[in-house]
Amino acid sequence: MAAQRVSILLVYTGGTIGMVENPETGALEPFDFNYLQDNVPELRLLGCDISSVEFSPPLDSSAITTEHWVQLARVIEEHYEDYDGFVILHGTDTMAYTASAMSFVFEGLSKPIVFTGSQLPVGKLRTDGKENLITAIEIAAARDEAGRPRVPEVTLFFENYLMRGNRSSKVSADQFSAFESYNYPHLAYAGIEIRYHDAVIAKAPQGRTLAVHPHFDPNVAVLKLFPGITRGVVESILSLPTLRGVVLETFGSGNAPMLPWFLDALRSTVARGVVIVNVTQCVTGYVDMMRYETGILLQKIGVVSGRDATTEAVLTKLMYLLGQGFSSEEVGQLMAIPLRGEMSLDQEMEGFSRETSIYRR
Repeated sequence: MAAQRVSILLVYTGGTIGMVENPETGALEPFDFNYLQDNVPELRLLGCDISSVEFSPPLDSSAITTEHWVQLARVIEEHYEDYDGFVILHGTDTMAYTASAMSFVFEGLSKPIVFTGSQLPVGKLRTDGKENLITAIEIAAARDEAGRPRVPEVTLFFENYLMRGNRSSKVSADQFSAFESYNYPHLAYAGIEIRYHDAVIAKAPQGRTLAVHPHFDPNVAVLKLFPGITRGVVESILSLPTLRGVVLETFGSGNAPMLPWFLDALRSTVARGVVIVNVTQCVTGYVDMMRYETGILLQKIGVVSGRDATTEAVLTKLMYLLGQGFSSEEVGQLMAIPLRGEMSLDQEMEGFSRETSIYRR
C-alpha cells in the first residue's frame, strides 16, 4: 500500500523571495504569488502536495507588527489539521523576530513550521530563493522511520543550515549566509543530502493538543548600553508611562555601569512593575550575573538574566508573556526559564559551546 502523500502549506507573507524589479525605477516591488510558483517548477517534483496562501498585500518585513504575527498565527491555526507541515516565506530583516514570536504562540506543537526567504528575488538568475524554498519544503515534509515529523518545531532555514527559530539572528545584510545560531547547534545541514542533528531537535509532545496563544503586548523596549550613555537617554526610555518590559543589552557576561543614577533608574523601574531582562551584546556566550559585582548588583535590584537567549527571542517572549495577562512577578519568573528551547540550562551552555563547532561553516 502506497504511503500517503505529505501535504505542505506555503504561507507567503512577503519579502525579497517574492519581489520583482520595476523596470522603470529599478526598485523591488511585491508581485502575485502565482509568479513564484511559475518560477520554481521544481516544486512539482518534490513528491508532496503543496498549497499556498498569501498576505494581501504582501508585507515588507520591516513593516511587520504584532498584529501581523497574530494574523500569521491565525492562518496556521486555521489550517493546522489540514496539513502535515508549514513553510513561511518571510522577509529577512525581521524573520528572526517573527520565528521567535511564533515559537511562543504554539504550545504543544507537533508539526514543522519552517521559515525561509532569500537575499535575491526568485526571478533573478543568481537567486538563493529557489534552493532555500525547495529545501525548506523538504524539511517540512521529512518524516522519521515511524512516519512522524522529523522536525516538529518552529525553525528557520537559510543557505544550507536549519536553525531553531528562536535561536537565530540575521548577521549579514548582503551575503547569502544571512543567518546564524551562535548559542545553539544547527538542527540540520543541507549538502548533497540533508543531515539532521536529532539530539538537539525538539521532540513532539506526547498526549498534548495544540494550544494557540496569539496575544502580544508591544509595550516593551530595547536599551542598548554604550560607553558614555547619558542619564537623560536612560531615564527617557525607562520612564515611559506605558512601558512594561525592557531588554537591557549589557556588556560581556552581563555587566553595566556602576553609576548610582543608573542603578537607581533600574531600581525604580523594577519597583513599578517593569520587567527588565539582561542580555549580552556579544554574539556568543551568555549572561552570568554571579561572575562580577555589577551582575550581582543587577540581580539584587531585580533584573532577570536572559542567559544565552537572543535579543529577538527575549523581546518577543516578553511581548508574548505580557500579552497573556501574567503579573510582572510571573513574567519575571517565566523569563528566567526556557519555554520553547529559547535558552539553555547551566549544564547545556558549556556543552553546546564545544559541541557546535562541528556544525559550523
